[in-house]
Amino acid sequence: MRLDYLTIFPGFFAPLELSLPGKAADKGLLAFGVHDLRTWTHDRHRTVDDTPYGGGAGMVMRPEPWGEAFDELVRAGSTGAERTTIVFTTPSGEPFDQRLAEELATREHLLFACGRYEGIDQRVIDHARGVAEVREVSLGDYVLNGGEVAALAITEAVVRLLPGFMGNAASLVEESHAAGGLLEYPVYTKPPQWRGHEVPAVLRSGDHGRIAAWRHDQAVRRTAERRPDLLTPSVLDDGTPIVRATAGDAGELLTLQRACWVQEALANDMLDIPALHESLDDVRAWLGEWDTWVVRRAGRLVGAVRGRLEGGDAWDIGRVMVAPDLQGSGLGRALLEHIQAVAPAAATSYVLFTGAASARNQQMYKRAGFRLRRDLPAPPGAVVLTKRR
Repeated sequence: MRLDYLTIFPGFFAPLELSLPGKAADKGLLAFGVHDLRTWTHDRHRTVDDTPYGGGAGMVMRPEPWGEAFDELVRAGSTGAERTTIVFTTPSGEPFDQRLAEELATREHLLFACGRYEGIDQRVIDHARGVAEVREVSLGDYVLNGGEVAALAITEAVVRLLPGFMGNAASLVEESHAAGGLLEYPVYTKPPQWRGHEVPAVLRSGDHGRIAAWRHDQAVRRTAERRPDLLTPSVLDDGTPIVRATAGDAGELLTLQRACWVQEALANDMLDIPALHESLDDVRAWLGEWDTWVVRRAGRLVGAVRGRLEGGDAWDIGRVMVAPDLQGSGLGRALLEHIQAVAPAAATSYVLFTGAASARNQQMYKRAGFRLRRDLPAPPGAVVLTKRR
């Protein structure tokens, strides 16, 4: 892979010679080229910017140097324009993430256009689309003085994915934002005790199954606490997303829960079930109090589940609902797994209740690791089940 950088501050890219990128360049895995944009100016002041049309603060980078630089570097960097990707680092670009890093790692030639001031004349970007693939990329929702820092960050995320770059390729598998989509679990090394802090006993047990389970659980907890957006939406096996409910879902939720709790009423021979008697306003009210998720298929709301923290450490799970014609398809199990995964980090246990005579529901919950707790108070005609996180 070849990487070129167009900038008015070439010294920013000295770190490319350090650590693993530098070693990879020495091995021939990478080739770096840093270019001063002022090389393509033709006045004695080497001017690269001017005042903006329409007025306003700041300066805008002129198009002529960029155009001439692209004319030269796109030809120098590849045998055909289709093999060059020009990356404009800009706060108005698409968010940079691991998915985009993996995509850029498949390119043969990346040319980073590092803007300054108020940005680059839009015509430069429009022109670039005619000579190469263009990606406008943002490092995050903040503004830097220029694009150089972002270009270095993108470079590091991309080149470490190249075959042969990492000494141990397995280290890429369980990193944050890797294929599983979770943040990485906490890591420890020697000594086993340090300043009153101990390495978790499970990591010293030698039981690889328990260690794997602990690491997955810690990854889910950390993600739920720090980046809950990474847990949403979950996707079912058929590609259907599980998404957060909105106020507009209240009417369909009311219809769904009545259909589901008619079955519960028949199974338990009782009509005094709150879900059967709630009004539309009641549903709208609890939507504002519970973390609620729904599934739609062909525009129809077919499944839902909700959860909220009770007592500071118990994740109360409720209203696991699946349309009658889809019950037995595994949708209920998927909803149950999802609502556990999105529980906040403070939750140390899960709790739910179901009808005392709802054998099918109890069976599903037991298979998911829940246990009957006859020692805990339950609503009339119901039983409580709990599970340690």
